[in-house]
Amino acid sequence: MRIDIRQMVLAISNAVDLVGVADVFHGRRVGMMAAECARMLGWDTTTQRLLFDAGLLHDCGVSSTREHRTIINELEWTGANLHCEKGYGLLRDFAPLAHLAPIVRYHHTRWEDLAGLSVDPSVARHANLIHLVDRVDALASPYYQNETLLLHVDDIRDLISHHRKQLFAPDLLDAFLAAATPEAFWLQLDPAYIPQYVEDMERFREVRVGSMQELKQFALLIARIVDAKSHFTAEHSLGVARLTRFLGQQAGFGGDHLEKLEIAALMHDIGKLQVPDELLESPAAYSPAERAVMKKHSFASYQILRRIDGFEELALWAAQHHESLNGKGYPFHNEAEKISLEARIIKVADVFQALAQRRPYRAPMPVPQILDLLRKMQAENEVDGTIVDTVARHLDECRKAALGDAA
Repeated sequence: MRIDIRQMVLAISNAVDLVGVADVFHGRRVGMMAAECARMLGWDTTTQRLLFDAGLLHDCGVSSTREHRTIINELEWTGANLHCEKGYGLLRDFAPLAHLAPIVRYHHTRWEDLAGLSVDPSVARHANLIHLVDRVDALASPYYQNETLLLHVDDIRDLISHHRKQLFAPDLLDAFLAAATPEAFWLQLDPAYIPQYVEDMERFREVRVGSMQELKQFALLIARIVDAKSHFTAEHSLGVARLTRFLGQQAGFGGDHLEKLEIAALMHDIGKLQVPDELLESPAAYSPAERAVMKKHSFASYQILRRIDGFEELALWAAQHHESLNGKGYPFHNEAEKISLEARIIKVADVFQALAQRRPYRAPMPVPQILDLLRKMQAENEVDGTIVDTVARHLDECRKAALGDAA
């Protein structure tokens, strides 16, 4: 299968940026500012694109909305490097993006501290530039929504200048100050103009033939970001994928088709990154407004995945995991004839795994009760009865697949 590395970078970035909830452009703004500073420094276009990609992915170790608030509201804080190490661990294991891992690892390390570490000089400079523009975006974040950013540009430039030599390399800081002199530097960060900048960068496509193993590694990267959001959902995506694969095998799928089904299951909950931690971990029943927030996540998953060439079918399988055969599911209200067998399998796997895990409002549900609930859903024409029959014949195998080592 031909894969576009840039589309993969943007998919991860779009997913991670959802953690901002109301502001979903942090990674893209950091990438844009890094590329503009690289241009001011006279660095070649390859390096400019490298810095753009590093900016997009610099916070891939952040899944929690609480942690995101700290990142946006504080210039420095204890434990800032924790998400850098997480991001480094995610990227280093995925060969197409492994070259970005060292930059992500050091993007919150002070310039004065980088000199004492055994870090490649170019990595140190690239990481420090990401650090600089990342902190600029944090200082600017209160002014994006009320459109008063231009009134505060001088203050932001002055504040960031106070950290010359300690936090930021002097020549990188000077390049930023020069790049950020025109109003255009700041105006391009408006949500109305960000998509055009990203589209311009997308023209530099990096398409190559990728193996199914690489696609699965990409999906695993996404799944690990999503599952890290809460200890209540730890391993959820992985468990759904294992159970989906098992049920797919029982349905007669094999080869690449089965691999693609598992990949879709790994990524089914990308959109859940936009759900605030407090809501995801609430022990109380959801209000209508809270339920409306939760209902956004499967559509967000669809929008992110469908932009990757070759993922159009997988995107629909993933997005339909809350659809019901009776047409009362969400987000599309599709009826039975529009819901593929693949999507039906993922739905049953999602329900089974979620019920088998602890949640803030209940203990893990015993397997016989899970089957009873699935039978009730079958009776109400919410799930496919043939898949529930398969679960009933293989209850212990389903439990082990859903829970993995925890089983």
